[in-house]
Amino acid sequence: MSIIPVLFLVCILILQLSSANAKDLSLETYIVHVDVPDSQLLSEQSQDLESWYGSFLPTTPASSTETPRMVYSYRNAFSGFAARLTSEEVKAMQGKKGFISARPQQVLQLHTTHTPNFLGLHQNAGLWKDSNYGKGIVIGILDTGIFPDHPSFSDEGMPPPPAKWKGACEFNFTACNKKIIGARHFETGDGTPRDHEGHGTHAASTAAGNFVRGANVFGNANGTAVGIAPLAHLAIYKVCSLDCLESDILAAIDTAIEDGVDILSISFGGYPREFHDDNIALGAFSAMQKGIFVSCSAGNNGPYTLSLSNEAPWILTVGASTIDRTLRATAVLGSKLELNGESAFQPKALPQAQLPLVYPGIIGSDFSSNYCDQESLNRTGVEGKIVLCYIDKRTTKIEQGRKVKDAGGAGMILMNFEEEGFTTSADAHVIPATNINYENGQKIMAYMNSTSAPTAAIVFKGTIIGDKRAPTVASFSSRGPGFIRSGIVKPDIIGPGVNILAAWPNSVENKTNSRNTFNLISGTSVSCPHLSGVAALIKSAHPGWSPAAIKSAIMTTADTVNLKNQPIQDEKHLPADIFAAGAGHVNAAKASDPGLIYDIEPQDYIAYLCGMN
Repeated sequence: MSIIPVLFLVCILILQLSSANAKDLSLETYIVHVDVPDSQLLSEQSQDLESWYGSFLPTTPASSTETPRMVYSYRNAFSGFAARLTSEEVKAMQGKKGFISARPQQVLQLHTTHTPNFLGLHQNAGLWKDSNYGKGIVIGILDTGIFPDHPSFSDEGMPPPPAKWKGACEFNFTACNKKIIGARHFETGDGTPRDHEGHGTHAASTAAGNFVRGANVFGNANGTAVGIAPLAHLAIYKVCSLDCLESDILAAIDTAIEDGVDILSISFGGYPREFHDDNIALGAFSAMQKGIFVSCSAGNNGPYTLSLSNEAPWILTVGASTIDRTLRATAVLGSKLELNGESAFQPKALPQAQLPLVYPGIIGSDFSSNYCDQESLNRTGVEGKIVLCYIDKRTTKIEQGRKVKDAGGAGMILMNFEEEGFTTSADAHVIPATNINYENGQKIMAYMNSTSAPTAAIVFKGTIIGDKRAPTVASFSSRGPGFIRSGIVKPDIIGPGVNILAAWPNSVENKTNSRNTFNLISGTSVSCPHLSGVAALIKSAHPGWSPAAIKSAIMTTADTVNLKNQPIQDEKHLPADIFAAGAGHVNAAKASDPGLIYDIEPQDYIAYLCGMN
């Protein structure tokens, strides 16, 4: 037999194997949604269901090894299946009757409120491992108190309080444990450290909440909630209800120093004052002298310059940034234009039919009609319609939606003003709604002016992860430089502060049978406890570091580029300057090993203050 035919057959076989391997590499697992024919009771006839799903698949095997195409058939979650397909095969499938949609599956990891993962914190690795999750560190939270029954404050896996701890528990029942090792209230308030507002509970769980599976709001942002330093202890100082009085604040700082906290997290502030007349600055200075790290929110008066609070140089002043997660709610106009926004409330059974779109501001004679005040809603006639409103900073977005609902509106589209730019919020609305950015708002206004019968629908698309522009500086995040001393560059750092999921004392979904309650809120008061948690991790990993050393490590390792590896942007998607972003966005994974730290002793600040007279 001639050797040439044998070589020819070998070459053919190699080509076939190469083709099969190339096909294997191009295969992805797609999640496919399909309709079920009304004529068949497929939910009860699994063979018919399998046959129906199989009819969408290619007849050829996935490869020469005949790997099955079908990965999973779904019967209860939804009508559809998971299958190994190429993009070309998916395109061919789209023409088949009953096809709804198909997309590649997402690769999911163990999530928290998502921000620890976004900050580079991963279980049993990196800074979490090196710092033992903040074990032994006490974080003092000055805020509206705490809801101790929440599972975020379980002491499962917690060590006992450190020997130095001198704090007290002022609850009138056994609410403190190895997680909440102290809880105090002060003169103003209701005589208990219990949180009735939600703000303090959210802050405490953000800084040091324990692991809680199944955290979500209306099924969105679903995952495992956990604070930045989950093995750190919490000491709660209730100094606020709707207002926070300086006398209570100073008393709390004074007590916290005596109790033995390592970190103070302060998510409030006032108008800038000279340092000697700024009681937070004074209290923070005393804490710093005792080796206590103080983290404060920058304020929510952005995007205007010279608008921040807590500008003393011995304080870590924290601005707010977005994360790469959105809770997408899309406004679909009658012109087919789709404009993405956000909402936490995403009803599953909402009809996606176009409804009349009205804007009370068109016919309103006063500026309040732009905000959809009650009078303008009644005058416009909004029953059964989608209502277009600008955001009213005098109230909450949820309250705006409640007014629209009470007037009979079927849904609401909230538009940003120009200064709010691209920063949107995902609120737990009482009505189908979406908050769209300024640019998209202008597109809607142009559409409204182009037709005599505008219509719209709101389509909910759930949790989307992967915004490559993140982090961006939030529009509300206060800007520097310091008002009292313009030579001080503030804020120091930015951290996650937009649409952050954390513990809440009651159910925004009106659930009465669960303590596993969470909420999404935004503000520099949310970014501050993130940095308090990061400081706790660094302090645990480096017990001998001073507050200035920890601050230096956080600032010198900050990221100055976003996930696209481009300079961090502000709310207008323009490069953010140092008075918006400070040193950059916190990178917790790098902060524990900065290579070089710039330390400052308390007496160095005194020399600086004397130089200012």
